[in-house]
Amino acid sequence: MRVSAPSRILVPIAAGMLMWSGSNAYADIPPNRETKPSGGRQGNEVFASAKQSQIKVTQVSGPTGGDSGNISSTDVNWEPPPCWYEPAFTPEQLKEFSETKGQGDVSPHVSWYGEKLWTDHYRDGKDATNWNDDLSTAKGYDNYNLGKDGYFWRGVAPDTTNEDSWDCDRVMFWQNAGEIPEVPNAPTAKTLAEYAYNKVKVPDTEIELKPEAKSTVNLPTWAWLDKGTFKEVKVRAELPNTNLWAETTAKPVALHLEPGTEDAETYPASGDCEINDDGSIGTPYKKANAGKTPPCGIRYLRATNGEPYKLSASVTWQITWEGNGGEGGDLPDGTFETTQDINVQEVQSINR
Repeated sequence: MRVSAPSRILVPIAAGMLMWSGSNAYADIPPNRETKPSGGRQGNEVFASAKQSQIKVTQVSGPTGGDSGNISSTDVNWEPPPCWYEPAFTPEQLKEFSETKGQGDVSPHVSWYGEKLWTDHYRDGKDATNWNDDLSTAKGYDNYNLGKDGYFWRGVAPDTTNEDSWDCDRVMFWQNAGEIPEVPNAPTAKTLAEYAYNKVKVPDTEIELKPEAKSTVNLPTWAWLDKGTFKEVKVRAELPNTNLWAETTAKPVALHLEPGTEDAETYPASGDCEINDDGSIGTPYKKANAGKTPPCGIRYLRATNGEPYKLSASVTWQITWEGNGGEGGDLPDGTFETTQDINVQEVQSINR
């Protein structure tokens, strides 16, 4: 049974009162006060907040300068993992945290405020409750497992409003060093690859146009991107204190044009300009091309009147990943869209 988020439960625990309001639980806080955990870091470790992952993402290849942004999945039903577990404390770190700070998240939806809540469970061996579907019992620990080699693992949920984030609400638990817990939602290389999906930064899509300043009604405007303008982007995700890693690669495969008005035609008619073998898109305009139909471009049928058309250019990126253990595969294609102003003039001619 999953307790619905809007309900409120008051449960006596240790030195004070555990208050669970909405999706968060607090201890040693007056029942009429509602507060969000502040989160934070100590050194390079995330301690207080279960909304912040320790997964480290770095860009391995691809453009690093200029404007960029995150891709959006073309699969509207695809979502990154809502939650997973990862190591948070060594025994020594947990002892210091519990006995000097003693406030923070013990799972994505439960926060313990008060030193005794932490010391009761992790030092003095008292049981706690896992806020999962069956509200199972979490056995207590003896003196923070000091002298043992391993980590206390905690669920991480970047968006705790996601209903599925409750699947990682075991109270923080022990795992020996060098081991991945055998529990549902334990992290995998694919977890890291999917997490990195939303961290991929791709460059803006400002295409070259001819004519540059103004297009002319009924005359084709050529559009192209030189080879090398768009190169694949690769990011690497690593989860500290595990051997897990993954590299997620975004490769540009197509350009789509939207003229910004119904009074226009695109070349090709679909508006989809494929990337050439050399990495370019379309063909640069040359004087010898006058009167020809561009392989990638637009023909506007009506002039602008004070307000430019908003030409939208979106690049489709093919996403793949590989990780430790020889794992790998495909993720949904992503898109990134930018717009640029286009003025269109109407050329007048006079008969004499």
